[in-house]
Amino acid sequence: MIAYVKGKLTVIHDEAVVVEANGVGYELICPNPFYFQKVMNEEVLIHTYHYVREDFQVLYGFKNEDEKYLFTKLISVSGIGPKGALGVLGSVDIPSFVAAVENEDDKFLTQFPGVGKKTARQIILDLKGKLTAKFTVAPVEERIEVNDHSALKEAEDALKALGYTDREIISIMPSLQNAGLENTDEIIRKALALLMKN
Repeated sequence: MIAYVKGKLTVIHDEAVVVEANGVGYELICPNPFYFQKVMNEEVLIHTYHYVREDFQVLYGFKNEDEKYLFTKLISVSGIGPKGALGVLGSVDIPSFVAAVENEDDKFLTQFPGVGKKTARQIILDLKGKLTAKFTVAPVEERIEVNDHSALKEAEDALKALGYTDREIISIMPSLQNAGLENTDEIIRKALALLMKN
C-alpha cells in the first residue's frame, strides 16, 4: 500500500491535487484540495490511502494522519463509501464529529451530504467508543457546525460568469473558506475585494 506521496505540488483541481515525484504525477483525491494552496509548487508530503476495487484504483490524499485514520473508519461503516467519507471530512473538524458520534447526535450527522437518518444511526452504531482513544472530543458548546459549501459553490460559479479564471478563483479559495461567510452575496463581495488586491 502507498502510505504517502512526497514531491512537488503541481496542480490543484476542485476535487484533487497532483504531486510530482520522481517524474511521475500522482493524482490524489482530497476532502479539501484548496487546503494545499499555500504550498503550491513546493515540496509536500501528503498522507494517502490506496483504495483498490476490482474495477478501479484510486489514491486519496490527506493533510495529516488523523484525517486519514478517520477516513478509514468511515469507509468501514455500512452505507458509506469513499465519496461520502470525503464529504464528511471536507465539512467538519474532527473533534466535533467525534463528539456527535459519542453523544449519539444524529441530527448533527445528517447535515453531511449523503448522510440520512439511517446512515447516521449506522455511523453511531459502528464508531461509538472507537474514536475516543485516537481523538479528543469537542465539548458541545465548542462544536463547529458543518460548513455550507453550496453558497461557496454558487459564488464560484458567479465569479466564473464574471470572467475570472479557475486559477484566479483557486488562489482566493482558502481566504474565502476561512472567512466563514454563509451568504452567497457576501462571499462574492469578499472575493471581488481579494481579486482586486491580487
